[in-house]
Amino acid sequence: NHTKVTEFILTGFKSHPGSQLLLSLLFSTMYIITVVANALMILIIQMDSKLHTPMYFFLENLSILDICYSSVITPKAALTFSAGRRSISYNGCASQMFFFSLFGTTEAFFLAAMAYDRFTAICNPLLYQTIMNKRLCVLMVVGSYLSGCINCTIQTGFTFSLYFCGPTKEISHFFCDVPAVMRASCSDTTINEIIMLAVCGSIIVGTALVVFISYMCIIIVIVQMPSAESRHKAFSTCSSHMLAVSMFFGTVFFMYAQPGATASPDKSNTISILYTTVIPMLNPFIYTFQSREVKGSLKKQLKTKGFYF
Repeated sequence: NHTKVTEFILTGFKSHPGSQLLLSLLFSTMYIITVVANALMILIIQMDSKLHTPMYFFLENLSILDICYSSVITPKAALTFSAGRRSISYNGCASQMFFFSLFGTTEAFFLAAMAYDRFTAICNPLLYQTIMNKRLCVLMVVGSYLSGCINCTIQTGFTFSLYFCGPTKEISHFFCDVPAVMRASCSDTTINEIIMLAVCGSIIVGTALVVFISYMCIIIVIVQMPSAESRHKAFSTCSSHMLAVSMFFGTVFFMYAQPGATASPDKSNTISILYTTVIPMLNPFIYTFQSREVKGSLKKQLKTKGFYF
């Protein structure tokens, strides 16, 4: 069959109707929490001038990114499970892959930039304001998005240059992820897999190394601090970042940075839920809502609106 494919069928998580409804409800709930929590985080940072620092500048941009990141995947997945509309057009699939790769790659660079910010704050406190000036912070954010654009263009371009037997083709996933779409191709995907491993692997390993080296230096400095109170304060500003970073890089490394990443559809579906829906939902809670500055700002804002504790 040499007919060009016009649409794909998403076959991930097929089960009986009761389970499909439960999955739809779960995805919808997580998406609502993601949008509300991240939007609240942006609002808090914008309204409190005390939070206009490099750390919260990156966190604000991370919240914006997580809303976009989750919006590319979760609403379509919830609709697929609830209404059974598993088809997605060829162009729609390519667009979903493009924006998912864009936001996912950008988040990896954001996490590296945030780790460098914490490294500078703890290891070079006297030079912190000079080094982490507004111009550098903006350049880091813009550079992260540009890096994401380069990667998503490469991944989407090479993946959709493959041949797909038409007019419809099944994708064993709940969204158009690169490995899943490659598995559905009728072409030899060896070159594409090598490119994915080289490009994604270098991005993931490179950004993870920046994070790892930054936090290793931070831990060494914290251990050498003479005061237990200083150690506790320094560690509390980094522990949440380390948790979120471990979750993100652990899941994406499993998906994209190891040989044979396209070979296990069932595991891929399960792992994908973590970095497409769970991590964007948890980020505002892990990073900021446990911060004393954010909680203090939130209480102050609520009191100005007439709410008292």
